[in-house]
Amino acid sequence: MPQTLHTLVRAQPLPLLAAALTLALAACSDGHVKPETQAQARPQQDWGGNTPPPPALSPNIPHEISVPQSNPNLQDLQDDFDMFSWQSFVAVNWPADANGNPKQGATIGPNVPTVWENWKESREIFLPGGKTPPPWGQDTPPPAVCNGLGDATLRLTQVGKTPNVLDESGEPFETGPLIDQNGQYVRFAILVNQDMFDNITTNTLYSKAGQQAFGKAANFALPKGSPKVGAIMVKSAWKVMGANDNASRFHTAQALVYTNPDEHQGVKASCKLQTVGLVGLHIAHKTQGEPQWVWSTFEQVDNVPTQGEPIDKAHYNFYNKSCTTCKVNEPPPRPWNPNATNTPPSQIMREIALTDSTKKLNASFQAALLKNYPGTVWANYQLISTQWPTNATNPTDPTGNPAPSFLANTTLETYIQGKVPQASSSCMACHNNATMTNGFASDFTYLLQRAQ
Repeated sequence: MPQTLHTLVRAQPLPLLAAALTLALAACSDGHVKPETQAQARPQQDWGGNTPPPPALSPNIPHEISVPQSNPNLQDLQDDFDMFSWQSFVAVNWPADANGNPKQGATIGPNVPTVWENWKESREIFLPGGKTPPPWGQDTPPPAVCNGLGDATLRLTQVGKTPNVLDESGEPFETGPLIDQNGQYVRFAILVNQDMFDNITTNTLYSKAGQQAFGKAANFALPKGSPKVGAIMVKSAWKVMGANDNASRFHTAQALVYTNPDEHQGVKASCKLQTVGLVGLHIAHKTQGEPQWVWSTFEQVDNVPTQGEPIDKAHYNFYNKSCTTCKVNEPPPRPWNPNATNTPPSQIMREIALTDSTKKLNASFQAALLKNYPGTVWANYQLISTQWPTNATNPTDPTGNPAPSFLANTTLETYIQGKVPQASSSCMACHNNATMTNGFASDFTYLLQRAQ
């Protein structure tokens, strides 16, 4: 990719680039962007300022990106990746059967356990002593303090995204917990699909000894022509449903919400069976054409207002419009105690607005969901954006020149939003630094650092 295009991508928000980038885009070695000698009108069937194509609501997880245009510009491609994100969101949230597969004859409308909620949670893979995890479809027992509390879809042990609960009181860079308007800590879970789980177990990457014996960089890529969907990681954020919440606006689940005293000094062991609502969802997919993965992120629509846009909701999950003295986007002061109740809430706003094109695609899928399944909770979720490599095989940039340059979910990267290089959230830039415990690269995932 020419330096001029690279500079434009890094320096400006994506919506401002669309017109300029229709001119003379050089061919990318991964085939995403093709040469153009002059600005070309986008075909009417693609949105780019028009109406998005009718959404397809399908349980089939897409394997690759569909690029129907013969000469796409960067905005065209962003639209295609955003479509891939929504198709993935619908598919992974399809109702699951007893084996965790998409339920035959079901639809995405009902609020029931989903396909991805039956995948392997990170704490079922990286076990104490580096033990071999149980096979796919078999769970590990819950902590002893949770015994007798009842059945749960999820076990939420994390209050952050990092490897232990002491650090998991914060998000990336230990910046702090997220606390909802009821004074409750948001909880997190990271799960992987069977393709990723099989790769980890086959190569014994679940233990430090196994990684040492492996002796090279991890690689979750599938062989070309494989019929499998490829490795997928799902990172989810959940809030405990409280008196001020309308549970009908959330995908909810019964969860064992556990706090581990061995990993959080001074906090007592606790476990509660609670109803939790999904507020944030990352879907990272290792496709064959995107070795840096495709990073899709969604949020519940009531989470936060956006800076510079109207604050038009009566209730937000993480913002109180009546509080004129609350500091915005600042981590709470220590000490942090996930067991505490009535903790002062976080005051959060989105720093980078959704693009007009993404808003139109969101409206299209939300309308399709409501038309087919009136009242469905899934119409209350929105795509924030999709980060993807514009030049996946760039020899000088292993991140593949990501677009957009920055991407943050207000529930998963709450305190590192913005556009500051090396400080603000960028999925590929951050995960490009991930290594295993043996020092070798871990293929854009920090999960393998959890090996014991």
